[in-house]
Amino acid sequence: MNARQRSHGDSRGQDLARAVGALGVVYGDIGTSPLYALRECFHGSHAVAPTPDNVLGVVSLLFWSLMIVVTIKYVGIILRADNRGEGGILALTALSIRGLRRGARQRWWLVAIGIFGAALFYGDGMITPAISVLSAVEGLEVAAPFLEPYVVPTTVTILIALFLVQYHGTARVGAWFGPVMLFWFATLAVLGIGGLFSAPAILGAVNPAYAVAFFAENHWHGFFVLGAVFLVMTGSEALYADMGHFGRRPIRLAWLTLVMPSLLLNYFGQGALLLNDPAAAESPFYLLAPSWALYPMVGLATLATVIASQAVISGVFSLTRQAIQLGYTPRVGVVHTSAQAIGQIYIPAANTALLVGVVMLVLGFQSSSNLASAYGVAVAATMVSTTALASVVAYRRWHWGAWVVGLVFLPLVLIDAAFLSANATKFLEGGWFPMLVGAVIFTLMTTWQRGREILSRRLREASISLPALIERLEEGSAGRVSGTAVFLTSSPEGVPHTLLHNLKHNKVLHERVILLTVLNEDVPRIPPEERTTAEALGNGFYRVTARFGFIEDPDVPAALAACQGACRVGLDVADTTFFLGRETLIPTPRPGMAIWREKLFVAMSRNASRAMDFFRIPTDRVIELGTQVEL
Repeated sequence: MNARQRSHGDSRGQDLARAVGALGVVYGDIGTSPLYALRECFHGSHAVAPTPDNVLGVVSLLFWSLMIVVTIKYVGIILRADNRGEGGILALTALSIRGLRRGARQRWWLVAIGIFGAALFYGDGMITPAISVLSAVEGLEVAAPFLEPYVVPTTVTILIALFLVQYHGTARVGAWFGPVMLFWFATLAVLGIGGLFSAPAILGAVNPAYAVAFFAENHWHGFFVLGAVFLVMTGSEALYADMGHFGRRPIRLAWLTLVMPSLLLNYFGQGALLLNDPAAAESPFYLLAPSWALYPMVGLATLATVIASQAVISGVFSLTRQAIQLGYTPRVGVVHTSAQAIGQIYIPAANTALLVGVVMLVLGFQSSSNLASAYGVAVAATMVSTTALASVVAYRRWHWGAWVVGLVFLPLVLIDAAFLSANATKFLEGGWFPMLVGAVIFTLMTTWQRGREILSRRLREASISLPALIERLEEGSAGRVSGTAVFLTSSPEGVPHTLLHNLKHNKVLHERVILLTVLNEDVPRIPPEERTTAEALGNGFYRVTARFGFIEDPDVPAALAACQGACRVGLDVADTTFFLGRETLIPTPRPGMAIWREKLFVAMSRNASRAMDFFRIPTDRVIELGTQVEL
């Protein structure tokens, strides 16, 4: 075997190992949808009777939804839109606006679509753990009806325990996720094959004519059932969002070789069960298993749904960090739970908010059927946003012709819109909850983004030019002391207001002054050799720019130390003082934002984590200078 063959073999081995790992993180959510998806079509709020024609029609819809939306759109197309290896709707947004100037209307609309989709993901992040774990524990009712009163308390206990252990991170238990889900998918396939033997005629559902006939027979009622059919695609966004952790090839490999076949076999098996016994519509997943296996299946399903919930929670943490780095949310505490894996983080504020929301959902809705009514609206809207942004990327980045983009994406948008419309009928039944969560978070994110723009503008208005300041210093208007002063500033131009305040009150400057601007770029990572740039401005002044990607944690001392050789600035932290500004913001009726949004921005600013913690600056080397700014 030559070196090339060995390399190819090693690559295939790595892809296989990553594919197994992806089973738990990427496919945990969609992998547990057989617990409730088909059941809701025949036992939910908009259920149809489990007649043979309806069963064949619904299973056909399930089959083609997985084929078109998941396999073709996400696995085949969306996964191509990698932002230097990273995925997710914010990474896609950054990719779609790259090259567009700030202030351009097209850029504003694309960012708004991306933020809207990201905000709705938080609503999904609350519903998914609730509906997944609740649907698994409800298997106790099938095995022993007298246990029904204990379903909700057991579910709440499991969820609280899940969120309480988040601060430990998933590094220790992550290795178990893949093998457990591998066994789960194998179980799904075996149960499905067993059901198929009872009614092989269900395989005819691969014919899309059954789906068409279903709508022809049920009319608008059939359209409403699409809201339940949509449940088979829970977690589709995870295929794209977690691409940076596993890579495109392993995710595709896992889907095409194991996940998709197992899901289809199980759905077809459940459909075969309903052809033989329509009364099984109450719980087709658990009734597909032999009676002796009910309790083990409840245990395995609960474990699988906990893993699926962990994947969603981790996704919320990752999305929050991306939003912070891209300037869409205030700084919050981020705890790294693994020294090896950069993606394994814990965000206490997000964890607490999710826990409260999830427990409220379980206590408020009481059953997975009720929660199914709340699920779908937000996720379908997120899918529409993803498809729209991907079409822009295909046109601007992949250089597809306009007619090719229309030919490929128009049908996908219409399908997404159909699912969104069908789920919108569930708005009053619970769909309002994730939409309300999304609307609140969208308002917070856009307010923060706009507020930071206005604040930067106000600070620039009060600034003076650097040449004018240097000219005054050369006239001896201020004394110089030994050491280095670093003034953080959001603008790469002008003089930071902290420097002006230091001159005004202390009447001195350090012999070396570094004006540091930290830029968060719309790419995942910045190569070390491109991290910092420096420019000597004369009279002991340097302007340094440190750049970080949206999945990196800014480390200012490390960036300046790296600049020591590359930029010849040199830095001894022990002899350096960092000057940070602490602005007291005052809402005013000046043009910019509505007064209520200015007050909201002020409240968000007060609750943001300290800059010295976020930028990893030693607290004993920091001086904070306050100033009032009228918005």
